[in-house]
Amino acid sequence: MFYSVIIPVYNRPDEIDELLSSLTEQTYKNFEVLIVEDGSDILCKDVADKYMARLDLRYYTKRNEGPALARNYGAARSRGDYLIILDSDCLLPPAYMETVNQALESEPSDAYGAPDRAHPSFSLIQKAINYSMTSFFTTGGIRGGSRRMERFHPRSFNMGVRRTVFMALEGFADMRQYGEDIDFSIRIHQSGYSCRLLPEAWVYHKRRSTLRQFFRQVRRSGEGRIALARKYPGSLKLVHLLPASFTVGIAACLLLSIACTPYFLLPILVFALLVFTEATLRNHSVRVGVLAIAASYVQLTGYGIGFLRAYFHKLSDK
Repeated sequence: MFYSVIIPVYNRPDEIDELLSSLTEQTYKNFEVLIVEDGSDILCKDVADKYMARLDLRYYTKRNEGPALARNYGAARSRGDYLIILDSDCLLPPAYMETVNQALESEPSDAYGAPDRAHPSFSLIQKAINYSMTSFFTTGGIRGGSRRMERFHPRSFNMGVRRTVFMALEGFADMRQYGEDIDFSIRIHQSGYSCRLLPEAWVYHKRRSTLRQFFRQVRRSGEGRIALARKYPGSLKLVHLLPASFTVGIAACLLLSIACTPYFLLPILVFALLVFTEATLRNHSVRVGVLAIAASYVQLTGYGIGFLRAYFHKLSDK
């Protein structure tokens, strides 16, 4: 099978260099790469030129319209039977393309999604943020680490879709701020196409973010979940309410610990201990364990605040 790897990029030439380098090391070679520069001020053309002789690579520039439309731009110019969508801050293990191809050849599917991991070379905060986005204690397997999810929804940092299906669905919607990958995944399911989780086709996801940037990102995700619920009634599930419940619970515990007794801090401390223990064992680092506590609280409360704010704004519109 021939694949088209589509990578939107905005002001990230260093990331593209690392990602393209990992693509040159793939054991399966039957793919092309399309880089779509989305109105960047800092272009990665020189980086792309460096790999032209080593990859079937094409480089495009367009005005800034966000990653969703940049992916559509690349898809319209692709030649592959199957499109693989990646974020520019990902790195691929050498067997990634071969793993995907073997899985789809043995059990064909219209679309797939797969999880992410932290590379040993990542910074401590990158490892902590990766933990907060992949741990059962924070996301419950919703980002692709668990086969127990009733319906897996691929995320755009690591997803694939048959080219004919992508075109039939008219690609990603123009949701510039948030939610375009979940919107696309919902339409895959609603249209009756098959979709698989490929847990073995993981990528290294760098996420070059500070905790403040991470908070803004997850807050927008919480807001986006309400926007998606308005667009697709019935898509809101119990698991999506958990960060908001967690946020309300944390606020209540803090207030009650001040007004009544410090014992109300125990749930906060127990959660912190669970996160610290798992993150430390997973990363073999006490420092990552400490940072993972902060990242996990940022992940849950950021999403919860965004969700609650959008929900009450929705009520005020009625």
